[in-house]
Amino acid sequence: MTHSAPRELASGNAMVARGALDAGCRFFSGYPITPSSEIYQVMMHELPRRGGLGLAASDEISALAYCVGASMAGYRAMTATSGPGFSLMIETIQYAVMTEIPVVVAFVQRLGPSTGGATQGGQGDVLLAEHCTSGGYTIPVFAPGDARQCYELTTWAFHWAERLRSPVVLLSDKEVGMTIEGIAPDGLRAHPVAARRPFVGAVPYVPYACDCPTEVPDFAPVGGASRVVATGSAHDPQGRLRKNAPEVLAILRRLEEKVRAHAEELILVDAEPVENAETLVVSYGVSARAARQACRALRAKGRRVAFLQLLTLYPVPERQVLEAAKGCRHVVVVEENLSGLYAGVLEAAIGRERLVRHGGLGAPITPAELVARVEVLG
Repeated sequence: MTHSAPRELASGNAMVARGALDAGCRFFSGYPITPSSEIYQVMMHELPRRGGLGLAASDEISALAYCVGASMAGYRAMTATSGPGFSLMIETIQYAVMTEIPVVVAFVQRLGPSTGGATQGGQGDVLLAEHCTSGGYTIPVFAPGDARQCYELTTWAFHWAERLRSPVVLLSDKEVGMTIEGIAPDGLRAHPVAARRPFVGAVPYVPYACDCPTEVPDFAPVGGASRVVATGSAHDPQGRLRKNAPEVLAILRRLEEKVRAHAEELILVDAEPVENAETLVVSYGVSARAARQACRALRAKGRRVAFLQLLTLYPVPERQVLEAAKGCRHVVVVEENLSGLYAGVLEAAIGRERLVRHGGLGAPITPAELVARVEVLG
């Protein structure tokens, strides 16, 4: 007789909260919004039991601002929202980029635009999540496709938020967040979370001083022994407002370079390679589940179809996609939005002649429709 590993039922949203708690999150603030409200509910309930603080905000603007304030005091912090709420958070996300404040934003997509369909899924915010900053600074974006990945990528998001002192977006969607499924708790993998490098020394603290163009400054908490200056305006290492001084421009360049320098470490993918594959199917989030199932069905029919799930969307896993697509005549990018938003991101690398967009609107993409789509490619 064999015994399977004990399993429990949990939603993706619940696993995001569990991952945050195991990653050491001690502050959460949010404003309930479907389909992310379960994260709010669990964090508000569990954090006080663990010595943390859950703070109900009057709106999404306040929620993220509270998180940034808690993080400036040295606490690992997270908020959760959906598309309309994320739109309100954009100014504070930019502030966190400029002031190098770690914070995790759990972003559960729903059908848009505007208030859209609160109880309908979608993957239409993939570009909004990344391109919300003036200047095009890279914000790490991770995309879980099931409850287990929600847990693991949440711990990954906290690691990189702390490591890079940056906002990080955990981008799921309504189906991933609200679907209850079986997980094996013993099989969960929590990524270790980096600690901020503390400021030590007898000299005055210089908040934005950094001797490496691809690293981050030492950290001193607001309210601690050192005087801390923080500003969202262009500043020099001391935090003084300056215009176009070389040291100011060096800081602006470092904000991007610290992410680019660690891009290969940030990127996670889940590949099912096939020798001499004729077609590669690429997907992320909930659509990756249908795409993976479709690829296995096609292989059962004798088709040489490889599969690649993108767990990191930004930085763009270009090298990983090109390696998986080597020798393939077609690269099918599967995502639940109108025009193939992320396919557009990959188009320059893949090439227009072999890129195939497969989208959906208002309902999840099914394995059957993907099988039919790939079969007609020849």
